Amino acid sequence: MQLKYSAPRGTEDFLPARVQLLNWIHAACRQELERHGYLEIRPPLFEDTSLFRRAIGDVTDVVEKEMFTCERGDTSVTFRPEATAGVARAYIENKLDKVRPFQKFYYIGPMFRFERPQAARQRQFEQVGVEAIGSHDPRLDAEVLHLAARLLDCLGIVGYRILINTLGDKDDRAQYRTALGAFVRPRLASFCAECQARFERNIFRLLDCKNRDCQRQLEGAPSLVDSASAATRQHFTEVQNALGALGRSFEVDPRIVRGLDYYTHTVFELRLPGLGARDTLVGGGRYDDLLEELGGPQVPAIGFSLGVTGTLLALEKAGIAEKHSREPACTVFIVAIDDQERLAALVLANELRQNGLVVDLDFENKSPKAQLRSAGKRDARIVLVLGESERSRGVIQVKNMDDGSQHELPMDGDLAFELQRMLEGGNAGQRSGENG
Repeated sequence: MQLKYSAPRGTEDFLPARVQLLNWIHAACRQELERHGYLEIRPPLFEDTSLFRRAIGDVTDVVEKEMFTCERGDTSVTFRPEATAGVARAYIENKLDKVRPFQKFYYIGPMFRFERPQAARQRQFEQVGVEAIGSHDPRLDAEVLHLAARLLDCLGIVGYRILINTLGDKDDRAQYRTALGAFVRPRLASFCAECQARFERNIFRLLDCKNRDCQRQLEGAPSLVDSASAATRQHFTEVQNALGALGRSFEVDPRIVRGLDYYTHTVFELRLPGLGARDTLVGGGRYDDLLEELGGPQVPAIGFSLGVTGTLLALEKAGIAEKHSREPACTVFIVAIDDQERLAALVLANELRQNGLVVDLDFENKSPKAQLRSAGKRDARIVLVLGESERSRGVIQVKNMDDGSQHELPMDGDLAFELQRMLEGGNAGQRSGENG
């Protein structure tokens, strides 16, 4: 009986061409993140389950429904559904506040959530994110949000919207919880069953509901800014002023609350119209109380994450993905005419690679004509042809696939140099007059 296997539901295989696109995204993001002074951090892929329960909140969808948790004896660990909690734990555990209180980190890697797979939503997915820990400066809020937008700019994504809101501090949210509850309670029966269940446990999640009937019921609901303290309003105003100074257009949207409990003050989303219900490419905000709640110092922080799956869809929609989804070309391909030359081709390939060239050769015992076809499929810029006659004379046939020219070169220590000159547009083959 033949067994058939497929990738687990909610995952995908990144084949070489797709990996090229992913690597391009990583490189573009890394360059911009490091320009802004962020350093890479790599927490574990799994953490103690209680860390996520404490950080994210027991009544969030992530903790209630979506965590991949493994238990053995008294040990319970969860594959990270997001990275902020792990970065915060690393900051606390390694006493980074004693080294330098203000730190700027970035991360790139997989996250895991057990949810129904759909477009732009997978069970294993990747995020690029930042965490800036140790400052409450509203200019930092603006820089972090501007940086999120810069990542999309660097990838060539246009037409996105920047939506911002403030969730204030604990006192602001307590007052707003009362005001929002008074507004919703008379209408509660008209909300969806999930919103009704959330009403007592986490009323702010009603604002995040995607059900259109629920959204209509919330028309005219009070906003947190209306009842926020003067300090909160001042911080939010300064964030907006700094964004304007950076040339960023944005919209204030009182429905932006994000789905995790640790957010405070500034929250934001970058959305790209036309991607359907999963049009949020970047989301983030402040979490000024999280580190203290996890047992660390009382230091404020802000961050965001860019969803790579949604970004890939955006790049495909814009026609950008295809340009960066090609398998890397083979710079030099060596063709062995006879079986006797195959070992010599292997040794030559090794020598050229040690001199910095990207070299490949045939390992399927193909005919010379088939080897040349392989070189074409690999987009080789130079094809080296090695036969008994060439080997006996200490030369090799060189085919320049860029201009179609062909000549011989000595197989000595200068061969790699001459090939590099060809690749850079130099006039190789002039060193020896006999190489016409």
